[in-house]
Amino acid sequence: MTARKDIESITTRIRHRSEPTREAYLARLDEAASRRANRAVLSCGNLAHGFAVCSPSEKIALSGDTVPNLGIITSYNDMLSAHQPFETFPALIKQAAEEAGGIAQVAGGVPAMCDGVTQGQPGMELSLFSRDLIAMSAAVGLSHNMFDAAVFLGVCDKIVPGLVIAALTFGHLPAVFIPAGPMTTGIPNDEKTKVRQLYAEGKVGRAELLEAESKSYHGPGTCTFYGTANSNQMLMEIMGLHTPGASFINPGTPLREALTKEAAKRALAITALGNEYTPVGRMIDERSIVNGVVGLHATGGSTNHTIHLIAMAAAAGIQLTWQDIAELSDCVPLLARVYPNGLADVNHFHAAGGMGFLIRQLLDGGFLHDDVRTIWGEGLEAYTVEAKLGPDGSVVREPAPAVSGDERVLAPYTKAFQPNGGLKMLEGNLGHAVIKTSAVKPERRVVEAPAIVFDTQQALNDAFRAGKLDRDFVAVVRFQGPKANGMPELHKLTTVLGVLQDRGRRVALVTDGRMSGASGKVPAAIHVTPEAVDGGAIGKVRDGDLIRLDAEAGLLEVLVPPAELNARPEPVPDLRGNEVGMGRELFAGFRRMVGRADEGASVFQPSAFAA
Repeated sequence: MTARKDIESITTRIRHRSEPTREAYLARLDEAASRRANRAVLSCGNLAHGFAVCSPSEKIALSGDTVPNLGIITSYNDMLSAHQPFETFPALIKQAAEEAGGIAQVAGGVPAMCDGVTQGQPGMELSLFSRDLIAMSAAVGLSHNMFDAAVFLGVCDKIVPGLVIAALTFGHLPAVFIPAGPMTTGIPNDEKTKVRQLYAEGKVGRAELLEAESKSYHGPGTCTFYGTANSNQMLMEIMGLHTPGASFINPGTPLREALTKEAAKRALAITALGNEYTPVGRMIDERSIVNGVVGLHATGGSTNHTIHLIAMAAAAGIQLTWQDIAELSDCVPLLARVYPNGLADVNHFHAAGGMGFLIRQLLDGGFLHDDVRTIWGEGLEAYTVEAKLGPDGSVVREPAPAVSGDERVLAPYTKAFQPNGGLKMLEGNLGHAVIKTSAVKPERRVVEAPAIVFDTQQALNDAFRAGKLDRDFVAVVRFQGPKANGMPELHKLTTVLGVLQDRGRRVALVTDGRMSGASGKVPAAIHVTPEAVDGGAIGKVRDGDLIRLDAEAGLLEVLVPPAELNARPEPVPDLRGNEVGMGRELFAGFRRMVGRADEGASVFQPSAFAA
């Protein structure tokens, strides 16, 4: 089964563009593999430290080079719902490893912050940088050189991209990602949103708002809307880094535990000590990356991945661009309606057929590359299944349903919700930006209105509360890029702009910051590049300038004569308030080193992965 010509053409272009960096990356990977980068190169003193706490039988096994040792990288903490389930996973993995004739050790932990907790707070300015810090933390754990493969326990926004970057940096090792699953369904997401808007308008109090939020986010597992966390899980499965059908099984269930043990055993089966050696750096190639982008478009996934996928690809020597992502969006139909692109949550998505049905449809339509390697073997066909619990407690798989369980949530490609993925690149005299239109009504996708300029999201919220925004306008929120303040998500602005839009006002957002995977019904041109502190034209916009955001034609312009715009002085922002407090002073070096949003907003230089 081959991909359509337009998909193949984009993939070929990425392959050719990436040849120098990809070849250098693979050469480095092969060198590491040839050195048998594991316990064989450790001195007796090194090895004694590495297995000091192991049992006598484990020490004997690890002394040689015949028993595989599995490194566990975990993002466990018990404050965050998505990561709390990982508390019990190391014990399950160690048990599974023993049953498979191997050994498992917790190699290290990585930080896991929650954008839901830090939205609108100073801590959000560490969020994007935490991705690269997670990659570095995982690298420290794996640098002990004790392992034949690694499993990665992570779920949410920056954690999975950071872990992928780390896994690909240690690309000579097999890597298996093990999810924790979504929490069970709480109150409907649209009901929660209504309460948020009522609170913003002063019509309900904090007690009512907290009650609604608590009924939505109510137990272990990921948030159930289709934000970055659940987009991560989709990506890991469609890119072949999960076992088939593993993404959206609720935590604390027998099937979830069985899948966890199975994943550990699979990681041990694909080490260099066996016959199915699958180093992740060779497994993930440009076809896998394109499959991930296709999945993102087909499900209306998180805009954050227009940054993360570029950084993840770069870690494998693959050069992905916004243009590639935008052109793939034009090719790929939208097959899922999950909040904020619909009323359903990920549990409804899974019940309607989930990843197995989705992958089946995308393969049948020629939108995916089937001829890829995965941790399960050759080809994505093996992922067109539904995982269930067998009578003996093991995982069994059945073919995914041929018919969607609910075509309002998950549609066949012949009845797509729209012919494209709803993610577009905007260009114009304000630079480059990204917009997600899958949740924006067609009549809202073109806005031309006067600009109102803000240097902080708090200033916009204050203006709303003061009653100054009840009109048509484009909110220009600048100095929110990675170099300015770490590029926080500005998701709280969705509520107030949504209120104004519901009142009949034509509003839009233009910013060099991020929104979230929950980017919703208000048209938002985000990730504007170059950012304001990097000389971007967004910094020269003034109140009253006409802004034209045309998501249909892909335009983002300030309607000011070029000579006048160029003559305007660049503003000098006061960013002192973003430099200290809540740990921000520790990330000053990251702000200085970080690259552009359209290059992955990474503190790592792409050349480092190909050195």
